Amino acid sequence: MFRSTPDAHSGQPLLSPTTDNHQRGRPSQRTTILPHNSTANSSSSHSPLPSQTSRTSLHPRTPTQHDPQHPTFSRRSTMRSRSPTTSAARLVDAKKKYTLAAFFLCVSLVSFTVQTELAAYIQHELGWNKAYCMLYLTHSSWIFLWPLQLAFLRLRARDRPWAQFWRRHVWLVRTTAQMVQRQELDPPRGHAAAAEASPWAYLARTTAFVTASLTVAGLSWYLAVSMTTPSDLTAIYNCSAFFAYAFSVPLLKERLRVDKSVAVAVAIVGVLVVAYGDGKEHAAPEGDGAAAKALSGSSRLWGNLIIGAGSVLYGLYEVLYKRFACPPEGTSAGRGVVFANTFGSLIGSFTLLVLWIPLPVLHVLGWETFELPTGQTAWLLFLSVVMNMVFSGSFLVLISLTSPVLSSVAALLTIFIVAVVDWFWTGQPLSAAALLGGLLIIIAFGMLSWSTWREMAEDERRRRQVDLSGDDDDEGDDSDKGDD
Repeated sequence: MFRSTPDAHSGQPLLSPTTDNHQRGRPSQRTTILPHNSTANSSSSHSPLPSQTSRTSLHPRTPTQHDPQHPTFSRRSTMRSRSPTTSAARLVDAKKKYTLAAFFLCVSLVSFTVQTELAAYIQHELGWNKAYCMLYLTHSSWIFLWPLQLAFLRLRARDRPWAQFWRRHVWLVRTTAQMVQRQELDPPRGHAAAAEASPWAYLARTTAFVTASLTVAGLSWYLAVSMTTPSDLTAIYNCSAFFAYAFSVPLLKERLRVDKSVAVAVAIVGVLVVAYGDGKEHAAPEGDGAAAKALSGSSRLWGNLIIGAGSVLYGLYEVLYKRFACPPEGTSAGRGVVFANTFGSLIGSFTLLVLWIPLPVLHVLGWETFELPTGQTAWLLFLSVVMNMVFSGSFLVLISLTSPVLSSVAALLTIFIVAVVDWFWTGQPLSAAALLGGLLIIIAFGMLSWSTWREMAEDERRRRQVDLSGDDDDEGDDSDKGDD
């Protein structure tokens, strides 16, 4: 049988019973010529073997003496030669990922501490207590995350032409968004496939419901702050770490682990000790007996219910963000950081363009009179908004690089840090309950970090075993194809 092709080898036999079959490592009587579009041919198109023409005409090969049933260069040998390089690349990327996570953890702790102190001073000392307006301003500020990130990236690539830099950045964001939408590491290839898989509609829907969950959770804190005690507010709201773990099991398919469960429980106990360990209630400002009495009744109950719902929704928000707005596991750390800040800007854009609507409604109903801050209040509010933007961007990156559970427990460290800052600010030393609760939270964070590291090591070992067994399966598949 001859193959008619326009090249110089058009008259050469496609298969030679005496020579080529030996070179292919198969007996001549078992030779089968498959059609060009057959399954076997298409499945072997990803093999690193050279093409049929080049192997037969240009680079003749001698039969293997080690195993006459398989070609000399099988996918097994090729994949195994790549395995150490792949494992080393994974380790390097994992090291970079957790180095960045540690950096953004420190940034988030510092920025949240500053933002908390400023917000408390603005509300309690300066008297500007506008719950929804403050929430709107802080969350709208997230819109600047992407422009600031773009400016930073541009400074790092000053020698590159702007047009080339912009195309590269847009391609990176678009392909990462496609990876998020499909939850696959490889984005669609080719212009037609990329056009059909446009991720913008998906991102719009995801931004809407993630922002809604975040807004309701954040608003609950501002509503409950004047209805319940600070102890109840702190303890209940920070139980979001437990709900983040609870939602991670069904939504993220996270395995229930005893060490993680114990770590989350220890963290919650630490929060309860900080909130209630000193036996003080701080129900209302000094001398305001009527307000203190009101807080002890139905108002405190409703405040606790509201902040309880906010705690659930905040845990849900963290898991929804990880599930629907983060790249899949295995994505490079750089992509994760860039897309986290980009999605944070989308949340800020949605807040700025849509969530202004309740402001005039609240003003007309008299529930919250709209009033812009002035003077010292305006400057301190501006700094508080900036600190919230820095914290939120860092926290989104932290969730993207690690997990909602680890990030949520890490955020509990701010309770102890704020207490230490208050000690230096007011001169009042920390109580035994604050020290014990802070120590428990630190221990819980260490336990959870160790558990996460162990889980990552187990996944790496399991991935290596899959690679090795996959190599054996590939060799068996080649043998089956040769016997057909």
